[in-house]
Amino acid sequence: MIDTSKFSWNEFEQNLFQDGKWEIPSKYKIKINDSSEKRYKLEMILYKMSHKYVARWALENAQAFLSFIEIGDKELKESIICETTAVLNMRIDGKSSAYKLRNAGFLANKLGQMSINDLSKYSARVFAQSIATGHMRGHAIVSSDYAIKVINILFPNDNLKVEEERNRQIELANKIIKEYDI
Repeated sequence: MIDTSKFSWNEFEQNLFQDGKWEIPSKYKIKINDSSEKRYKLEMILYKMSHKYVARWALENAQAFLSFIEIGDKELKESIICETTAVLNMRIDGKSSAYKLRNAGFLANKLGQMSINDLSKYSARVFAQSIATGHMRGHAIVSSDYAIKVINILFPNDNLKVEEERNRQIELANKIIKEYDI
């Protein structure tokens, strides 16, 4: 069993974990066409990881969606992505406070607010939720759900594409487990 302080850096999540009240599957925060079985499998894998590795997974998972973000200013987009990614990486390495991370999360959310279409908006939310994972690990599954929302936009009613995306997410989580010998 993972140590409570490693399970989450957030006291609220630590208490849920310690009290046996961490729910899997978690409730959906958005409406999507999904494979609930694959989502459950992903959550079970993430549950075994410390917060640090969940945050790494979320950030790496979000990379596949950055190209869909369009705010009308490529330099600003890249600046926000670089700045917020750097803060999350510092948080993962124990060199940034939760306060700085939360501010980075607010900055990352500007990508969604400035988006020129729904594809961009939901892709930006994949990224912003990945940054927020540095504050609370529960944002990781929300980020993965926004990735499914993007797939739903790109491939309406295509359950195969949804399963392929969930499989990609699961494979990425398993890769991190293997890479860091978790």
